[in-house]
Amino acid sequence: MRFHFRKTAHVFERVGLAMAGAACGLFVGAYVGSAIPTLTTQGFLLLMMLLGGIGFYLGIDTPQMPFDDAHSQIDAAELMSAAGTLFATLTAFASVAVIVLRLDPHMAWTWLVLVGWIAGVAMQIVAGAKARLRK
Repeated sequence: MRFHFRKTAHVFERVGLAMAGAACGLFVGAYVGSAIPTLTTQGFLLLMMLLGGIGFYLGIDTPQMPFDDAHSQIDAAELMSAAGTLFATLTAFASVAVIVLRLDPHMAWTWLVLVGWIAGVAMQIVAGAKARLRK
C-alpha cells in the first residue's frame, strides 16, 4: 500500500515538473515568436511547450549512478541534465523579463534565447533518456 502512495506522489511530482517546463516553453515561444515574425504561429508555441514538458519531465530528477569505487567516473547524464536545466530556465527567465519589462533587445539576443532553450531542453531529454536506459 505504501509503495502505491510513493509511486503516485512521484508521478504527481513529474507531471508538475512537466507543466513547469511547458510554462517555460510558452514564455520562450511568446517572446521569440513576437520578435521573429515567421515564428508567430500556434504550432511554434505548442512545439516550445512540448519540448519544455518532455525536457523537464525526463531531465529533472534523473536516476543517479551508484556512489562507490566501481562507479567513480563523472556521471555525464547528471551533469548534462543540470546544465540543460540551467540553460532552459535561464532562457525562460530572460523571456519573462523581456515580456514583463517590455524590453526591446537586439535580434541577436532573441536568437540566443531560442538556441539556448533548444540546447537546454535537448540536453535534458538526452540526459534523462540516458540515465533511465542504464538502469
